[in-house]
Amino acid sequence: MIRARMIATALLFHDNDLLMMKRSLTRTLSPGLWAAVGGHLEPEEINDPQAAILREIHEETGLLPEDIADLRLQYILLRLNQKEVRQQFIYTASALRRDVGLTEEGELHWIPREQVLNREIPFIFHRLLEHYLERGPSRHVWVGTAGYDGDGKATVHWTELADPQQV
Repeated sequence: MIRARMIATALLFHDNDLLMMKRSLTRTLSPGLWAAVGGHLEPEEINDPQAAILREIHEETGLLPEDIADLRLQYILLRLNQKEVRQQFIYTASALRRDVGLTEEGELHWIPREQVLNREIPFIFHRLLEHYLERGPSRHVWVGTAGYDGDGKATVHWTELADPQQV
């Protein structure tokens, strides 16, 4: 049986720095790796990933909605992890302050943009960061699906999310 997991994640920037978490070794998902803040959608948030990411940002950093500017959905990632389809909504935003709280999920650090990719990051998230740092903010949402290239190497295939009825 294939299960589904929905996740909301935030790329929070302050000036030229990205807020990243060095995940605790006790975490089930990606222990010890670097990630952004975020987490699973609660049942009442299934149709509102933005509410989920605002909740997760507050739980993991102490930042409130008024501490965040320009929050927007920028990516949707789809991947199969064993027998679980993971759908991840990635938001970008600016944090209006740098002081963040402590979290049991890991250690929070502001990482200069040019040093972000030098961290040990899960594969699909690393590809997303490469894509975003190369292209920057976009007026449309990108969908990334994990798969393989023509040589059988793991990759992420990117496409713009579009509504053909609104052309």
